[in-house]
Amino acid sequence: MTSLFLILIVIVLLNCIWLNNISSRIGVPTLLAFIVLGIVFGNVGAIPVYLDNHNIAKEVCSVALLFIMFYGGFGTRLDSIRPVLRESVLLASAGVLVTAALTGLFCHFALRWGWAESFLLGAVVSSTDAASVFSILRGKKLGLRNNTAPLLEMESGSNDPASYMLTAIMISVVNHSASGWSLVWMIFAQLAFGAGLGWCIAKAAGRAISKFNSSRTGVGYDTLFVFAVAIASYAIPDVLGGNGYLSAYIVGMMLGDEEFRSKKALVGFFDGITGLMQVLIFFLLGLLARPAMLCRAILPALAISLFLLLVARPVAVFGVLSPFHKYPVRQQCLVSFVGLRGAASIVFAIMAVAGTGALDNDLFSIVFCIVLISIAIQGTLIPPVARGLDMLDANENILKTFNDYSEGTDIQLSSIDIAAGSEWDRKMVAELGLPRNILIALVLRGKDRITASGDTLLKAGDNVILVTKSYENTEMFLREKSVRRGSALDGKAIMDCDTEGLVLMVIRDDQNIIPRGDTVLHAGDRLVILRS
Repeated sequence: MTSLFLILIVIVLLNCIWLNNISSRIGVPTLLAFIVLGIVFGNVGAIPVYLDNHNIAKEVCSVALLFIMFYGGFGTRLDSIRPVLRESVLLASAGVLVTAALTGLFCHFALRWGWAESFLLGAVVSSTDAASVFSILRGKKLGLRNNTAPLLEMESGSNDPASYMLTAIMISVVNHSASGWSLVWMIFAQLAFGAGLGWCIAKAAGRAISKFNSSRTGVGYDTLFVFAVAIASYAIPDVLGGNGYLSAYIVGMMLGDEEFRSKKALVGFFDGITGLMQVLIFFLLGLLARPAMLCRAILPALAISLFLLLVARPVAVFGVLSPFHKYPVRQQCLVSFVGLRGAASIVFAIMAVAGTGALDNDLFSIVFCIVLISIAIQGTLIPPVARGLDMLDANENILKTFNDYSEGTDIQLSSIDIAAGSEWDRKMVAELGLPRNILIALVLRGKDRITASGDTLLKAGDNVILVTKSYENTEMFLREKSVRRGSALDGKAIMDCDTEGLVLMVIRDDQNIIPRGDTVLHAGDRLVILRS
């Protein structure tokens, strides 16, 4: 049974990869494909997977969302968002409240829903989805004018905690388990424990990471440590009644602002984890969906989607940004349009269904259709709308808002050991005739560290640290190949054998040999080969 389950997972993942390639070609957001895949497997697939337990889905999606929230903070470059910090925080708080209130009023007066359910749905769909927005912006490499990308990133990455808090409050109201004082305490606990414990966890984790940096024992364990911190940042406040998602975002953002050796690699790691979590959430959404119920939900979902797009979202955006007098109307229109609903709304809808009794309306199916409409229509139209509003900037790099972006010209450090009798032995730096883009930064001589200048004399045994411009090409890579005894390479000159690429270096015992065509290879040699 376990093997069959694992085979099913493999089939799903391979289909996700296939659908990702197709969606990128036709310009449809990838997340939409994952939803469709879930519907197929849950309803009409050759191997149907039935899921109708919202409580199980709630637990799984809560864990998935905590990683999305953590990475939303961890992957954000604070330098890029500082110019728009006030506006982003207001959009993530007051903007969410306005959106929820207006949507709730629309559901009550236009759709004739009850007050509690109206505002419950408003709370569920009040936040925007950072993952959906930036998968489109990064995928299409859309550079936006006037700090629009950092504004969208900070807002969409930080507004989920506010939406979660409103959803939790409305669940209590629907269940008639909330009094005046209990609501006040819930709001206080959500904010105080969420923000306070998040700050404490981030400070403690930052000190621990500093120790990892200064200790050899930390090598290889910093990823595991940060992974554990991400889980703790949600779990500890949540146990105490705090807002775990708010804490996870704060911890992620504060750790992302720390400088440590493996940060860029960790951004890539959590980017992969977050991508997997998104696939999981949208796939689960598809498994939970039932086509017959979706057909009944499409009309109210379409009405709510249009109201969000044309009224609720624009009112919130213009109400927050207009007083700052530095955002033109066309920019506010684009920010309003890019308010996509996504993973968080799905998770909160599942929480609402699992946490309440029988509702008068099929909340889950309606939110499903809202997310579907948002991603399929709004997501697809973001590039042409940005182009039509003249908000594209070819000189602006969307990657600058993320922590894995390297500012300016990429450089790297290289090391050279000076051998006795070599061309650099007993020569001053000025005599080497180095190209202008190569700089000797440091000379390591025993325990001494010498800052190099033109008159610095190099000696045998010195370890010279060079600063050079890095070269990146996704179509070229280095690999290492060993020469085995009796193989086709053993005892032959490089020019007489197929090395499957350009041999850049031959490592023989402790020697690094720069090869020529007539260099004879021997068993035990290790070849550094440039392949394309």
